[in-house]
Order: sequence, then C-alpha cells, then structure tokens
Amino acid sequence: MANINSAQAVAQDDLVIPLIDFDQFLSGDPAAKKAAAEAVLDGFQNAGFIYLKNHGISPATVSNAFSHSATFFARPQEQKDAMAWYSAAANRGYVAQGREKLVPLDETGTEEEMRKSVPDLKESLEIGRDDEPEMPNKWPSGDQAATDFKKDMLGFFQTCKTLHMQVMRAIALGMGIEESWFDGFTDAGDNTLRLLHYPGVAKSVFKRTDGQLQVRAGEHSDYGSITLLFQDKRGGLQVRSPKGTFVNATPIEGTIVVNAGDLLAQWSNDTIKSTKHRVVEPPAQIEDDGSESYPPRYSIAYFCNPNYDRMIQAIPGTYEESGRKYKDVLSGEYITGRLTATY
Repeated sequence: MANINSAQAVAQDDLVIPLIDFDQFLSGDPAAKKAAAEAVLDGFQNAGFIYLKNHGISPATVSNAFSHSATFFARPQEQKDAMAWYSAAANRGYVAQGREKLVPLDETGTEEEMRKSVPDLKESLEIGRDDEPEMPNKWPSGDQAATDFKKDMLGFFQTCKTLHMQVMRAIALGMGIEESWFDGFTDAGDNTLRLLHYPGVAKSVFKRTDGQLQVRAGEHSDYGSITLLFQDKRGGLQVRSPKGTFVNATPIEGTIVVNAGDLLAQWSNDTIKSTKHRVVEPPAQIEDDGSESYPPRYSIAYFCNPNYDRMIQAIPGTYEESGRKYKDVLSGEYITGRLTATY
C-alpha cells in the first residue's frame, strides 16, 4: 500500500497523481475549500487522475458493494447470460468475458480485430438510472440475495451520483466560475455503475507467444466527464505517464481514484487531460503446488456523464473567442457513439 499521508499518491516518470483530502472541500472553511478545489483541478489538468480520501462514502458502504458484486459474479453463467447487455443507447446489463474490447481512441476501426486477438479478461454488469422504462436495468431475481442486490446497488448509484456532483463543483470552483455551474449538467444522473470481475487465471495466460500483450483491460481513455474507481487490494491499474510508460496506480485503502474522461477534456478545451490507462497482470500468488496464479480482482467504476440532453460547449474561461477546438456535441449522442464502437 502507498502511504496515505503522502500528498502524492503516485510520482514516477513525470506522472504526479495527488492524494487530496476531499473533506477540506466538503466541510472546510472557505480558504480550505478553495485550496482543495484548486488541487482537484490541478490534478486533472496535469495528470488527468487524482486520489480522494475522506470523500464521504463510508468504508462499510464500499465493502457492502464489493460483497454484492462478488456474490453476483458467482451466480451460474446462464443466470448472468439471461441479463445480457442489449444496446449502446441503454448501456445496461451483463457483459460476458471477451464481449468488450477497450482500445485507444486513435485506433478505432481495428476494434474487432483486436478483440479477437487479445480479448480482455473481465466480465461486468452495467447499471444505469432506474427510472427509464424503455431502457430497463437487468437484475437477478428469484432469491433474497437478488432483492438485496437491487436495493443496495440503487442506493450505491445515488451515493456515487452525489459525489459526482461534488467533484464537478470542486472543478468549477477551481476554475473560478460559479460553484453550481455544472449542477444542471449532473442532476439527471445519466451515469453508469459498472461492477467488474477479473477472474483468477494461471500465470501462463499472460505469457503469449504471438508478441501481443495480454491484459485484463486494454489501454483506453474513458468517455464521459469523470470516473469514480473503487479498487480492491490486488492492483493492476496502470496510468500512462508523459514519458509514454505505464505507471502503477497502487491501491490506497479508503481512497477513490478519480479520472477525467474524453468528454470533459473536450468540454474544457483540452485544459483538462483524459489520460489513457489499462489493467495488467498484478503480482502473482504462489499456489501449494509451486505454480503461480493471479487471484480474482474486483473493482467498481462509476462512469459520470453530463445529462444526455445537454449540449456540450466549451466551459467559460477555457478559450479565447477564436480558440475553441471542438464543435458543440450532444452529450447522449457522444457517449452512445463511443459505446457503439466498443461493443
């Protein structure tokens, strides 16, 4: 574990990811709140990633979500397959191993070839807002565990939505615009709660002979505004540094890793970075027979997007009159287009 008292969660190869005490923003005096907001913005502008501690989500709440996730993925495969992901517009349901292939944005057009050659070693469940009957969530059923799962996942979704709004308020304050400026872009909750399971595998799985790098999740940038990532202790997340190397984003107990996505980079006229990252083989575990294996890894990602019906135009103060890099884009169309290219 990294040192939680450090002001830097990661510092390697010119990549510096700060560790920010977010309680200073949530509960501090005006000076402390402003300083925390500026630290959040600075982290996104320089690394595209930050770690938050004292973020207001209790350890018990996070632990409960991980417990539910493990129980869900232990269900029979036919139960999970019956809940299959069904459209990019909905982005809800179960995604079996090998269905999704994450690739860098500049390599679009080769996704199908790459998906077949180096499939990602993960399965997931995508959960969206639960008030759109035309795009329903897919839930397990038939037992008490299923009932508890739905209730607690919907509660966790709302808890993460609140933190999403608070982080965006910190960005606004750091930028020197009205703190509530993003509220009208975040209140609908057009977000996705993703439960992720990377099954345990033998070390030999990562020893490919065709020159390809086998990963648990390929190099990619996220699509929306920000992502809240809850890691377990296994490790494996790596972030690309300014030198082009991949640096370990080591789990720090009690923290959330938050990264900026492509749409926020575009929204900020590229004053905020959307940094590529991947999940690779973690440290191996020695089995009783002397062989090496990689235990299962679980993580939970909450992908935050601007309300799908909002037009995304460059944020005030991020450009001169003639300096806007991007055309206006409807949030929902942008996210759906990216998802369509991924699955």
